[in-house]
Amino acid sequence: MKKQAFNPYLPSWEYIPDGEPYVFGDRVYVYGSHDFYNGYVFCMGDYVCWSAPVDDLGDWRYEGVIYPKTSDPLNPDGRMCLYAPDVTVGPDGRYYLYYVLDKVSVVSVAVCDTPAGRYEFLGYVHYPDGTLLGEREGDEPQFDPGVLTEGGRTYLYTGFCGQGDRSRTGAQATVLGEDMLTVAEAPVIIAPGCMYAQGTGFEGHAFFEAPSIRKIGDTYYFIYSSQVMHELCYAVSKSPREGFQYGGVLVSNGDIGISSYKPAQMNVGNIGNDHGSIVEINGEWYIFYHRQTNGTWFSRQGCAERIEVLPDGRIPQAEMTSCGLNGGPLAGKGEYPAYLACNLFNRNGDGFGNARIVQDGRDGDREIGYVAGICDGVTVGFKYFDCKDVRDVAVTARGYMHGRVEVRTAWDGPVLGEIPVESWNIWHTFRAEQPIAIPDGVHALYFTFRGSGAHLKSFTLL
Repeated sequence: MKKQAFNPYLPSWEYIPDGEPYVFGDRVYVYGSHDFYNGYVFCMGDYVCWSAPVDDLGDWRYEGVIYPKTSDPLNPDGRMCLYAPDVTVGPDGRYYLYYVLDKVSVVSVAVCDTPAGRYEFLGYVHYPDGTLLGEREGDEPQFDPGVLTEGGRTYLYTGFCGQGDRSRTGAQATVLGEDMLTVAEAPVIIAPGCMYAQGTGFEGHAFFEAPSIRKIGDTYYFIYSSQVMHELCYAVSKSPREGFQYGGVLVSNGDIGISSYKPAQMNVGNIGNDHGSIVEINGEWYIFYHRQTNGTWFSRQGCAERIEVLPDGRIPQAEMTSCGLNGGPLAGKGEYPAYLACNLFNRNGDGFGNARIVQDGRDGDREIGYVAGICDGVTVGFKYFDCKDVRDVAVTARGYMHGRVEVRTAWDGPVLGEIPVESWNIWHTFRAEQPIAIPDGVHALYFTFRGSGAHLKSFTLL
């Protein structure tokens, strides 16, 4: 039996942000940077890879370390971190990994014969005279490479444009030759940064970082993180190096902009930076992105949502869910871990509360995540479930708590029932005095805590 697929799609103890998904053969592979649980900076780990069968997106396999950070000649002692990478298949059929270390402004390249084997350092992107891209006079620093290979040409997209920095003008597109290293056409700007977006179609959603590139039909889709950081946007063009027009928002890790179930500007997540891309899997399109956990920006986890590419090429913004790659709602029976929460906010609809998704133990310990730091008025939400004959709801929690948990199928909907909770120092399952029935149909589930603090491990539909 195929497994259900969740968000995050990898195990709750794994932290792989900046996901670049690709289908190679009959599997989908995700390449990203590697955060640590309780990490103190971004991207502390080696590059690892995960993959899943294209027809079973709940069955992810760890492929192991594909590139240690000490493999780069500039980083033999590992003092620099591996920032967000991307992978492309070269004209020779080999797989090329592009990345930037965190304290330099040049693009490194590694190569492998298979999608998830051990990549070997190849060299640095450079001009024909040997000058490294990013070090020639007039070059802007290189950052977050995204790559697309067509025939003998590889298009390399890079850039970072911070608020107030006029030295960074926008996202850059460079053409590389067949050796995958030598610049054939110098960088050009394809999307403006926030200091240069006034009067353009990008104003308010100007390029910040995280360039990625895909092609659908004859149209190039440039995916990037905008100046507001929590959203991934896209721009489209018929050319890979010019004419890009702003298209819209693909996803926000606070669901800001989504008005189908809440006010559009209401933030329902612990928002932070975002990075990802789109991929077609078995005829369906998905956006891969990441969320913040542990109350910091340094322990990010990959998520994915189904998107729709309309006949005119537009892509409406995706809504954050707990079911992501599942292809539909989750089964409305059984126990579900709390780390699957796709909504987490306080009574004011503000995602910046103390509530956060955590785990016990250290990074790498296979401990199931849960929601900690829940205080009065915090709502934890999960979407969506195909409910049939749900006769009761239970929650498993611990902490110095005293109060109740309100159960709803909409964040502002009627209370279907209340579960009293009390202080326990170990996980304990609580049920209401009167059973809480959930109407048949596809529903979200929201748990609002009234009273003193708690940690939520799971909930069960009975």
